[in-house]
Amino acid sequence: MTATLPAIAPRAGLAGWSLFAALIAMAGLPIYIHAPKFYVDSYGLSLAALGGVLALLRLFDVVQDPVLGWLAEAGRKRRALWVALAAALMALSMYGLFAVTPPVAPLLWFAVTLSGLFTAFSFLTITFYAEGVAKAATLGENGHLRLAGWREGGSLAGVCIAAVAPVALLSVTDAPFTAFAILFAALAAIATLAMRHEWTGQGTSLANPLHAFRPALADPLARRLLLIALLNAAPVAVTSTLFLFFVESRLGAAGMEGPLLLLFFLSAALSTPLWSRAAQRHSARPVLLAGMALAIASFLWAATLTTGDTAAFAIICAASGAALGADMVLLPALFARRLGQIGQGGEAAAFGLWSFVSKLSLALAAATLLPALQSAGFTPGAANAPNALFALSVLYALVPCALKVLAITLLAVTRIPEV
Repeated sequence: MTATLPAIAPRAGLAGWSLFAALIAMAGLPIYIHAPKFYVDSYGLSLAALGGVLALLRLFDVVQDPVLGWLAEAGRKRRALWVALAAALMALSMYGLFAVTPPVAPLLWFAVTLSGLFTAFSFLTITFYAEGVAKAATLGENGHLRLAGWREGGSLAGVCIAAVAPVALLSVTDAPFTAFAILFAALAAIATLAMRHEWTGQGTSLANPLHAFRPALADPLARRLLLIALLNAAPVAVTSTLFLFFVESRLGAAGMEGPLLLLFFLSAALSTPLWSRAAQRHSARPVLLAGMALAIASFLWAATLTTGDTAAFAIICAASGAALGADMVLLPALFARRLGQIGQGGEAAAFGLWSFVSKLSLALAAATLLPALQSAGFTPGAANAPNALFALSVLYALVPCALKVLAITLLAVTRIPEV
């Protein structure tokens, strides 16, 4: 029996990592989906006002990530305490957002609670990935890929659960969002306890935290991986921004947005262990290139779709979701492995930069695509001329394809050591 313990212990530890990843993910994208509608329905706020607040919060969220990375690096010796406090802030903010009647103007309460939620979310994401650099070193060969498989699988499962939970809870309670907030707080407590021994803060400590960004920015390969991450996140940012418009106006499938999104994320979640195992067998870069090629094929097919092609688009959602699984597992694993190879510390600051470039792509997509679509004559929810629908197809499918080609070219010419 003792011979089996080494194999079991890492799995038990990685299950905790998967659970914590699910917790963090539940406070991310699903909140952008649920919170605005909840405040419109419950307090009569206008979409324009909520959209303006969300735009400001997203801008703040982007610029704060490097600062949060620096704070995570400076406080690495007490990382467990900081994580517990951030998890508590995230749970309290979620409860305040959905389960507390606003004690001030609802729009102000919306902004305050979301600020706390997104700040805690970003800090935990950065710290979680930074701690993974040291954790992977204890897992032996392919440790970064094994950890990434568990972590990203849990993350995508969390997105799926949070996306459908309020609707599912409606069948058992008249206050589904209050129930969701309570369940989230309970999960936060459980996940924090499950990870309580994992926050070791191990690795190279920097004598001067002001130099936290230097190791990643001074390394050519780390800088190249950050650029690849920016280019590779851009296609997902584009399709995320235009997804609802494409389904409603190009496919004529209003009402199918939810099931198609769920199919996309479920496909991504189910694919993560397959990408992880393939990368362990064949090395990460060629497997990642294959996943990126699958994304390009999906984008090209999407460009040909017209009204009524919902079934074909469902297949595209499954394929592009699987391609996203490769991106989520392998790119962060390559970056984390490189930070471990550098061995100069600054992992939290480096993942602050990683989070920054990922969110920057979302901000740039929103700032450029929607005005471009409007200038092409597209009107949401209305009967659009053929040239406006063509512009929607180009922006939704061909622009991501071109961005993905840039990312795949840059990755193909980048030499990445496998050890």
